[in-house]
Amino acid sequence: MSTVDDSRPAIDPILQKVLDAVPFRMSVADGVDAARRQLRDLPRREFYPELRVENRSIDGPAGPINIRIYWPPTDHPPPPVILFFHGGGFIAGDLDTHDGTCRQHAVGADAVVVSVDYRLAPEHPYPAAIDDAWAATQWIAAHGDELDADASRLALAGDSAGGTISAVIAQRARDNGGPPIRFQMLWYPSTMWDPSLPSFTENAKAAILDRDAIAAFSRYYAGEVDLSDPPPGMAPGRAENLAGLPPAYIAVAGYDPLRDDGIQYGELLAAAGVPVEVDNAETLVHGYVGYAGVVPAATAALDRALAVLRAALQ
Repeated sequence: MSTVDDSRPAIDPILQKVLDAVPFRMSVADGVDAARRQLRDLPRREFYPELRVENRSIDGPAGPINIRIYWPPTDHPPPPVILFFHGGGFIAGDLDTHDGTCRQHAVGADAVVVSVDYRLAPEHPYPAAIDDAWAATQWIAAHGDELDADASRLALAGDSAGGTISAVIAQRARDNGGPPIRFQMLWYPSTMWDPSLPSFTENAKAAILDRDAIAAFSRYYAGEVDLSDPPPGMAPGRAENLAGLPPAYIAVAGYDPLRDDGIQYGELLAAAGVPVEVDNAETLVHGYVGYAGVVPAATAALDRALAVLRAALQ
């Protein structure tokens, strides 16, 4: 018997045409290097080329961490800061693959965006990415003036693996007495690491990201960690206490195995008294922010989220 809900709306027709024209699926079937190359080589539309952008390197726990800073096109007093962590299943992605998304966040949220090139698995399994992200968070909090930014208004944002990292860093900041985080913008994160959730079956063969790819990426990222009981630093939804976390916006997609991951984390945050909004883009797929500016439904979903983020930081 099929477990797929045939009553749900179909994939957005414009998105489907784009997926048919430019097929892409995250996979390590041909190896990690091939997966990284495929993500890097995806055709991308250019956004806001006029922005002031600067590459820097900061000290990290295992050596330098490359960051890229984007300034919004405004001349008002120091703008807030968004610390952005890219997606790519913890094994792929870099400053270039998410350059357009960072530019969209800088303009849409009217904020300085700092993108972090954290270490990737399998060469650097958990907790390397988290350690780099935490180092970047502390650096930003201490160097806002240097960036002409107001680091007291700091948000965390990331897509997919980056959304997971953002959720973890929000918890670590709370547990360590700061830096204070104003908001967390979580794009289709993995929070529960629970493949028994219904969306894993419903979207087992979904476009872009399927259940098999998630299993492979998880194994690479986990290293020696037992995936049957991952720690909260890996699976933030498993934390014993979620109270006192910053307000959150969790964006999920109807045709994504991770849909229920984000929805359940939203329910847990709400139960802990954390202000949270969950936006389920029912006709979209994992990674849809990458299609904003091309697919109207993805553009609308991005605009909804950035309006909330902008309001939270102003």
